[in-house]
Amino acid sequence: MTVVDHPLGDFLRARRGLLDPEAFDLPDYGRRRVKGLRREELALLAGVSATYYARLERGIDHHPSAQVVDALAAALGLDESAHEHLRRLAEPPPPRRRQPPRREKLAPGLDVLISNWTTQPALVLGRYGDVLAANPLATLLHPGYTPGINLVRHTFLDPASRQICLDWEQFAQNAAAGLRASIGADTDDSNLTGLVGELSVASEAFRCMWARHDVRELTQGDVRYYNPLVGPITLAYLTLRINGTENQTLYLFYPDPGSDDERSLNLLATIAHTHVSATTEDS
Repeated sequence: MTVVDHPLGDFLRARRGLLDPEAFDLPDYGRRRVKGLRREELALLAGVSATYYARLERGIDHHPSAQVVDALAAALGLDESAHEHLRRLAEPPPPRRRQPPRREKLAPGLDVLISNWTTQPALVLGRYGDVLAANPLATLLHPGYTPGINLVRHTFLDPASRQICLDWEQFAQNAAAGLRASIGADTDDSNLTGLVGELSVASEAFRCMWARHDVRELTQGDVRYYNPLVGPITLAYLTLRINGTENQTLYLFYPDPGSDDERSLNLLATIAHTHVSATTEDS
């Protein structure tokens, strides 16, 4: 399955369709047939000709100048992550042979490092959303944080995800937007096309979210969980990109000091430690 025919054009068309015409002082072109701005309206806001902009959306022209990219980003109201994504889409792709699907390898030493963190959930996600490593506390917090699971697939296809993530809609939007940010302009990657094809068929929610072309670098934020062992718990997270890898990312979770969430996490850490100790003794 081909994910997109024209990555740049598809991105521009999707983001244009999300804009509210009422927010702009634009000439009256008559009744609107579709949501968002018309092509000629976006072209006017960006200061380019309507004909040239139409060629970009149709995939006839692929590589606008840096000035045009910046003007389009401003007209579309893109944040820095989406602006950078647009820059990458506008760049000529490097020559490469089409690669068969491949399995990512965890950066050496990371599994040992995070396994030694017993009071702080930690995991490593690969560029396609695969959980490459996680400590026992992370897995006990959320079963989707289990090594070998693809977190994007789990989020959209496993009903348990909706029960665990109290703000599931936001969690799912972050999963889709984070995947697009991780992949960048490499939209014909066979691993990506396979995953997106599977999820597009199986999940209407994914189809709708993916079609928006949201791009989001997940650097920090909060997640509200419902854990059956400790009840509701809210944790902040921050991420660190791992040097020398293809967008492998370390996620670290932590509670607000002195909060009920901290006490719940400490209890969960005790349970995880007890389970690990029992498993070690049995083996």
